[in-house]
Amino acid sequence: MTRTVTLVIADPAGRVLGALPAFPVGTPWWQEVADVVAGAGIDVTVLRLLHGDRPAPPGGHVTYLAVVTGEPPDGLLPVEADLSPHPNRAPYAEFGGPERSLAWAAGALDRIGLSGAVARQQRTWNLSAIWRFDGPDGIPVAWLKQVPSFFGHEPAVLRMVDAVEPGLVPYLLAAGDEGRMLLAHVPGEDRYDGGPDLRAEIATAFHPVQRYFAGRVAELRANGVPEMTPETIIEVATPYISVVSGLGKLIDDLPRRLEQVAKCGLPDTLLHGDLHPGNVRTGEDGLTIVDWGDSSIGNPALDALRLEVDPEHWAALWPDGDARRALDLLRPVQELRAATTYANFLARIEPSEHPYHDADVPDRLRAAVECAEH
Repeated sequence: MTRTVTLVIADPAGRVLGALPAFPVGTPWWQEVADVVAGAGIDVTVLRLLHGDRPAPPGGHVTYLAVVTGEPPDGLLPVEADLSPHPNRAPYAEFGGPERSLAWAAGALDRIGLSGAVARQQRTWNLSAIWRFDGPDGIPVAWLKQVPSFFGHEPAVLRMVDAVEPGLVPYLLAAGDEGRMLLAHVPGEDRYDGGPDLRAEIATAFHPVQRYFAGRVAELRANGVPEMTPETIIEVATPYISVVSGLGKLIDDLPRRLEQVAKCGLPDTLLHGDLHPGNVRTGEDGLTIVDWGDSSIGNPALDALRLEVDPEHWAALWPDGDARRALDLLRPVQELRAATTYANFLARIEPSEHPYHDADVPDRLRAAVECAEH
């Protein structure tokens, strides 16, 4: 599957100049913009999604707003674009936002002796903007990641995890305002293809961190790590009770289910929140777990469910409680929490970015009911 892209071109002052003729790119995922920048044929920075021709990614015909540096090209097509401000717009999606972030990152690299690295835009959407910095030899040396305010705890989490298990997370070179992080490059490969053995290795590697923070929830709270309450879950689910069959019964039963989970004896601790092989890189130095924006406080079984690790392997890591029963009880709760997370995204991002998540809330609520019924 591919994408067809239209770039609405503006100058750095925010004046719309026109649109490039549509062109194809090889990756279908709307947030990935390295191919978009490469295919534009001019020096551009992609600011944000304007609209797509379908309700959700991937693929289709997607239109972005981009800023051209230098002289605009000839042959731009007439175009109309609504560039009205929006209070939920991420700083890196504003005119001048990428330049400020790149200047901050360049200054941080200078201070650690990595001057002259070249920035290459990789991704931009409502959950992050990512740039790769390549050294003079073309080898990546660092990554700039900028996140919205609701992921603002990520730098603190990286520091805390690194203090417990050095090397398990990308090394945080610097953290700045407006969600900016400069991360050391992690050699290796992303492991979306990871099977049962890797999933077990991930669970084992992360276990000492979860053991450590099991008695330190107050420390997590003090560093801004969020918690999700049953009341928040119920608030998100309630409007869908009339349209998702079985959801009302599941929500009515939620307090009893959570009481049973508490009796399983597993402590609340630090959750990664999106623990799967695609958020892991492996190389000569072992594995590194990336992308901690969804981290929160909760029952460790929730991470095990997302990881889809072998239940027997995971339960052996938690011999002091009824880990297997906790997994079974929390299967629908994990989906309810996912629906609540997506609802939080939708409430805090601008409308043009909603297609990324619009279908996720009802989809996860239906999945929760399915889990409860099987």
